[in-house]
Amino acid sequence: MTDTHTIGHFIGHFIDNRAVPGTSGRTGPVFDPATGARAREVALASAGEVDAAVASALAAYRAGWGTASLARRTALLFRYRALLDERRDELAALITTEHGKVRSDALGEVARGLEIVELACGIAEKLKGQLSTEVSTGVDVASLRQPLGVVAGITPFNFPAMVPLWMFPLAVACGNTFVLKPSEKDPSAGTLLAALAAEAGFPPGVLNVVNGDREAVDRLLAHPDVAAVSFVGSTPVAAAVHRTATEHGKRVQALGGAKNHMLVLPDADLDVAADGAVGAAYGSAGERCMAVSVVVAVGEETADGLVARIAERARALRIGPGDDPASEMGPLITAEHRDAVEGYVTGALEQGAELVVDGAGLTVPGHEDGFFLGVSLLDRVSPDMDAYRDEIFGPVLCVVRVADYAEAIALINASRWGNGAAVFTRDGGAARRFQLEVAAGMVGVNVPIPVPVGYHSFGGWKDSLFGDHHVYGDDGVRFYTRGKVVTTRWPDPADGGVDLGFPQHR
Repeated sequence: MTDTHTIGHFIGHFIDNRAVPGTSGRTGPVFDPATGARAREVALASAGEVDAAVASALAAYRAGWGTASLARRTALLFRYRALLDERRDELAALITTEHGKVRSDALGEVARGLEIVELACGIAEKLKGQLSTEVSTGVDVASLRQPLGVVAGITPFNFPAMVPLWMFPLAVACGNTFVLKPSEKDPSAGTLLAALAAEAGFPPGVLNVVNGDREAVDRLLAHPDVAAVSFVGSTPVAAAVHRTATEHGKRVQALGGAKNHMLVLPDADLDVAADGAVGAAYGSAGERCMAVSVVVAVGEETADGLVARIAERARALRIGPGDDPASEMGPLITAEHRDAVEGYVTGALEQGAELVVDGAGLTVPGHEDGFFLGVSLLDRVSPDMDAYRDEIFGPVLCVVRVADYAEAIALINASRWGNGAAVFTRDGGAARRFQLEVAAGMVGVNVPIPVPVGYHSFGGWKDSLFGDHHVYGDDGVRFYTRGKVVTTRWPDPADGGVDLGFPQHR
């Protein structure tokens, strides 16, 4: 068992392949959301501690990681993939303890992260260059991709393992070294990921972790030795990260928030649509950027039938601690976030929405101090309500009723976000039209959460993405490398009378 990251109940940093305690004197609480207990303390890095992590990464890059053979890098990634697979239960348990999501969700998160490690194991195919010969007499042109140097990732609380795994495996496979700043709300998964990389044989400094808050983030964004920054979080912070990092000359991909719509047409199978809506809206307590937060129902009959089916399923959901196999949904990440989500439900009622299922005031026996909130279903929501306009990031599903497809597509495309959208229909022509017309980066057809597999890229449009590159897939490789074109001209040796050593026959 690797000594990953903790000293007792204290979580420090992971630099140069070893756990190190914080020296800033500042710490933050890490709660168990199911009990409400303050379970651990996490070090909050100073600017100097961030500098130490970056210096370690830069030394590793200059010591040869950036020029290490593809064979060496991929061999280490294969070892890393095997270790992650062996330790997935341990990693999932950490996620459940600090985030609160149920065990099946935590294991699913690890599995989706493993997809990107597997993609990184095949990096040799992605880094193949191109060659054109005889573009002019005796002149060849080749294009190739090279690493950037030290890159950083700033990741959110809702996927403490998956989102880091969306970033650093590809980054290091491409020859970069990496500094990870995970969420201070659930930091243990990120430091375990780094410890397993060390166990797999990655050289010291290739993957470092600094835990911290805004002070650590600000230093990473301004550090002159950090070449690029990947970020996932809320839209206001994503916009600020993009602005600040680009002002410091860095390449940036910053994924922001979402308000994902699910359009249900009158011909759809309403039972299938209801199943999809419940899973996508309430899974992981709605704390995911690909959650369906708005169902758009075309026609009153469609809406009535769909709302009844969703309500029946929502009321039957079993809510409890994530480590209970019977639980289908766990608590929210903090008490403050739970109260904010609950406030949106109250506000929607005051603004005229109809409360079909009320999740307020839920108490889980034996976990009375946990950060639990039941699921809520709001019907007859209008676009001017706060519950529609804002990203709630909790187990609240809004239903908007529209008269026809044209009204629906106009509503969806007017949203400030464009992360994901889905349509449920039996009509191929309607589905094709939707996927072409909807203003979103990821589209599902009879699929409620259209998260792409690892070899396609993840990312939205509008206020859901700041920067030019999506994460993982081909876009991820392009983000973590830069192109170079080499034009060569060699004189024909015969012109200079060079002896090539060929056998002579007289």
